[in-house]
Order: sequence, then structure tokens, then C-alpha cells
Amino acid sequence: MWVSFPLFLISFAIYNMIAFLFDLGFSDTVFSIQMMSGATLGVTSGDLLIIFSVLLLFVEILKATRFGVKSIVDHLLSFVVFVGALVEFLMVQKAATSTFLIFLVICAVDVIGGFSISIRAAARDYTVEGHHPVAH
Repeated sequence: MWVSFPLFLISFAIYNMIAFLFDLGFSDTVFSIQMMSGATLGVTSGDLLIIFSVLLLFVEILKATRFGVKSIVDHLLSFVVFVGALVEFLMVQKAATSTFLIFLVICAVDVIGGFSISIRAAARDYTVEGHHPVAH
């Protein structure tokens, strides 16, 4: 059973903890991977946050296929997280990073995609066997 909780609040909190509490940069290499080509791939804290956020986006898309009051509340909460992140991006210097911009775009995709998936699911549930209900 899914709970109405905007999962991107987790990524948002992690970003702010890294930026404000730990005062770390998002271009700091966390670990490196030796590739078969001989190149070395340096994975940064920003990369990890974006990877984590994309995985959360997948879960949010799955949640968007539900229909009901919880789904509507979940979408509204996701919208609130998006607006909060947008305000932080525009107003806070430590949020003016490419990592935060990509996170913001992922949040926007969640909001737009979630609402459009829910609207389509609601329309599908509203029609029965290809017939639209008739008003009496």
C-alpha cells in the first residue's frame, strides 16, 4: 500500500544536507570506476543524487497509475515539492548548480507526467467498454 508522500522530498533533503550541513560540492568525486576502454569514470556526489532521483522518478510514475484521493493528494504534494525546489533554485546561491537544475527538471517531469497519467487513468475508468456514460 502506497502512502501519499512525495518521494522527491528525500532527494531535496539530501541535496540541502550536502550543500548546507556538510558544505560539500557536487563536483567532488565520491568514487572512480575503471572502464574496459581504459578510461576512468569519476562519479560525483551530484551524479549519485541525480541517479537516485531518476530511480525515485520511476517509483513516482508507478504511483501515478493509481486512481483515487490518495493519488490526487500525492500529486499535489509533488507539486508543492517542485514549487519549493523552484523557489530555492531561484533564490538560494547554493542551489544554483547544474545538479539542482537537473533535479528540478526531474521534479517537473514527475508533476507533469503524474497529472497526465492520472487524468488518462481516470478517463479510462470513467468509460465502460468503450461507451461514454449517458446523462439522464
